[in-house]
Amino acid sequence: MKFYKYYANGNDFVIFSADKKADRSELAKIVCNRYKGIGADGLVVLLPHKDYDFEWEFYNKDGSTASMCGNASRAVAHFAHYIKGMDVKLRFLTSAGVIEAEIEKDFVEVNLGQIKYTKKAFEFDNKTWQECDSGVPHLVHFCENLDAFDKKTCEFLRKKYNANVNYAEIINKNSIKVRTFERGVEDETLACGTGMAACFYLAFLKKMVQNEVKIIPKSKEEVFFRFQKDCIYFKGKVRYCFEANYNFS
Repeated sequence: MKFYKYYANGNDFVIFSADKKADRSELAKIVCNRYKGIGADGLVVLLPHKDYDFEWEFYNKDGSTASMCGNASRAVAHFAHYIKGMDVKLRFLTSAGVIEAEIEKDFVEVNLGQIKYTKKAFEFDNKTWQECDSGVPHLVHFCENLDAFDKKTCEFLRKKYNANVNYAEIINKNSIKVRTFERGVEDETLACGTGMAACFYLAFLKKMVQNEVKIIPKSKEEVFFRFQKDCIYFKGKVRYCFEANYNFS
C-alpha cells in the first residue's frame, strides 16, 4: 500500500487517498509507529466529496481522531495539489468545518475559520489558564519564559479538561513563542498549528499583539498568523519528504 510522508513545521504526517470512509484507527497506529511503521504524528486520508475538492479523515498516532490539525491541513492541501493534481486554491471538509487553502510553491496558507469559543480564565498552580477552541480545544498560559513549561502540569490539565495545553511567551507586538503538549500524541510536540492559533487569538484579544504575527514553536521554524474578517489565517512551509510502499505482512 502506497503512502506519502509529509513534514510541516515540526509535525510529520502519513497521507494517502481512498475511495470511501472507513475506521482506520488501527491503520494509524501501525503506520505512525516510528519503529515498525513509517513514523508520524498523524495519519491523513483524502476522500472524494461532491460539494468540495475533498474531505479528510484525520487520526492521531494513537488511533484517536481529531476534528482539526492546522499543520496537517497545510500538508494535505500540498498533497492534493502536487500529487493529486488539484487547483492551487482548495476548499475541503473536516470535522471542524470547511477549510480554505492556497498553495504557492512550498508555502501553504489555510483559513482556519472562526474561533469556536473561548471560556473564562481560571487559576491553577499559581498560573492563569484560558480555554480556546481553534478547531480543537486548547488551554493557554502566557508566561515570561518558556522554560516554565512543565510536562506534569500539562499531563494533568490535558486529562482534566480533555484539551491540548500550551505555554506562550510574548516576544513583542509581532512575535510569539509557543510550546504545546498534544492530546493523541500525549507528549510535547515540535509544533501545533491549532495551538499556535489559540495562543495568537487570545493574545490578540488581550491586545498583547497586532493582527499579524510570526510564531516560533519548539521546532524553531517560523510560521505566520493573521486575523482578518473574524477568521484566522495560518501560513508556513510544507515539505513533501518521500513516498513508500508499506509491507503489512
